[in-house]
Amino acid sequence: MKKYLLLAGFVLFAMTNIIAQNKSNSASYNVVFDLTSGDTVEHKAVLRWINLISESHPEANIELVVYGNALPVFIKGKSIAGSEITRLAAGKKIAFRACALTMKRYNIEKEQLIQGVEQVPDAIYEIVSRQSDGWGYIKVSH
Repeated sequence: MKKYLLLAGFVLFAMTNIIAQNKSNSASYNVVFDLTSGDTVEHKAVLRWINLISESHPEANIELVVYGNALPVFIKGKSIAGSEITRLAAGKKIAFRACALTMKRYNIEKEQLIQGVEQVPDAIYEIVSRQSDGWGYIKVSH
């Protein structure tokens, strides 16, 4: 009798793991990147990561939220990657968001943003909202 109970417990455990693994494999791929640094090395790195993810997982939803000293990556004439951001933003699965509070602090108008970049009222709230929706969170830093 003990053998049968042990066997039943093992089978139940194995089935639970298989079901959980199948659910995680079918889970959507959503990631929000948090960029605050003015370091262009970090700007290039996060755009490289976004490109790699979008190529290997075209179904992924990706969002780059920028505030603080990183704001120039989204400003026309100051960004090291303006054309790349515009190209990536044309896809429906990649979003670029600039913090309105940071823009106000640096006297940046919406018209100064690169095409495809959207403004959000508060970058931290945007990131926390994505996390509460189950999105993965990556702080961009080296």
